[in-house]
Amino acid sequence: MATRLTGSLTVAYRATAGAALAMLSMLLLSGIAQAQGGPVWRCVDGSGRPQYTNVQADTTGKQCTAVTKEVSVVRPPAGNSPPPQSAAVPAGRVPPNVSAGTQRARDDSRRKILQKELADEEAALASAKADFAEQEGQRSGNERNYQRVLDRLAPYQDKIDQHTKNIEALQNELGSLR
Repeated sequence: MATRLTGSLTVAYRATAGAALAMLSMLLLSGIAQAQGGPVWRCVDGSGRPQYTNVQADTTGKQCTAVTKEVSVVRPPAGNSPPPQSAAVPAGRVPPNVSAGTQRARDDSRRKILQKELADEEAALASAKADFAEQEGQRSGNERNYQRVLDRLAPYQDKIDQHTKNIEALQNELGSLR
């Protein structure tokens, strides 16, 4: 009979724990819903455009009013307002020309930057090759298997390969400028 009593207490405890867990999750969800449904403010920026926020810290120092009714923030149809300005030049228009002197100065500046980067990469490549040669000359006692030597040297070889690719890319960029 003691086993039966213990079993029924376990069932009762599990049912109570399940109900408590369900109640806790409901409370948490209602708290999240209240946080999302908090007050909303309408602030007008310097150009007269309204901005809406639910973060009170964003309203400090601005002319903001609390929104008391539901507001639609969907953009109006495209026919009622001018289209937004894009960074790309439309197909029918030609971008503004830059004077030859300005373009030459830009090209020279870019060339100097690329040459400096190329010199830095060449120095880094020489350093990586020196590190590789130093590591290649060493051999630990636990490297009886040559694959272990190759595994130890792999990161050094990867650095050499990366610097070589960077140098090739920089040389291609410099070649396209000339």
